[in-house]
Amino acid sequence: TDLASLYIKAGVKNVGTVFLMTDGQVADEKFLVLVNDLLASGEIPDLFPDDEVENIIGSVRPEVHSSGLMDTRENCWRFFIDRVRRQLKVALCFSPVGSKLRVRSRKFPALVNCMAIDWFHEWPQEALESVSFRFLQDVENIEPQVKESVSRFMAYVHTSVNQTSKEYLANERRYNYTTPKSFLEQIKLYRSLLGQRSKELTAKMERLENGLQKLSSTSAQVFTSLM
Repeated sequence: TDLASLYIKAGVKNVGTVFLMTDGQVADEKFLVLVNDLLASGEIPDLFPDDEVENIIGSVRPEVHSSGLMDTRENCWRFFIDRVRRQLKVALCFSPVGSKLRVRSRKFPALVNCMAIDWFHEWPQEALESVSFRFLQDVENIEPQVKESVSRFMAYVHTSVNQTSKEYLANERRYNYTTPKSFLEQIKLYRSLLGQRSKELTAKMERLENGLQKLSSTSAQVFTSLM
């Protein structure tokens, strides 16, 4: 249903559209059958019922005629599919971790043959420091002169885990994956824990101040009664 609406938007309304799908959105491998057909030829069999096909052909017929082509049923449908192929772009965000991507590539060859593959490699030390420092700029519970040191330590932690993961693979023949996303999660966890600890310390300070005030008040009352 979602693909059909995208086809209408791109092929009939002539609107540039991007279809983005991640690993987590592939609830059923049958989804990739449709994506494979879309990538291979631009046409998905039985995507539209017969009455919807006639509506599409009727919608593009004036444009087919104005372009100098015979407005036959076949020409109108081909005009529609060609426009979809121009206007509808597919972006698949699949993780290379594990065997899932390799198996999918064998079962659905268009995922490899009909796409440009962008491999995202691990971030260098400078990028890790820059990203962590950027995310720490709006954190109020860290002194400004300490933020740079914290960002460097975050980068050190991430790179040291990468190195230990390589040693773990060499010794135990088991993988431990670290990605830029896990680095961002580390920053998120740090900010969350920092805020949590700050609230706890603030609550303890308030309790201490209230206790001291009560002691001072009690002491004054005792002194007054003795006088």
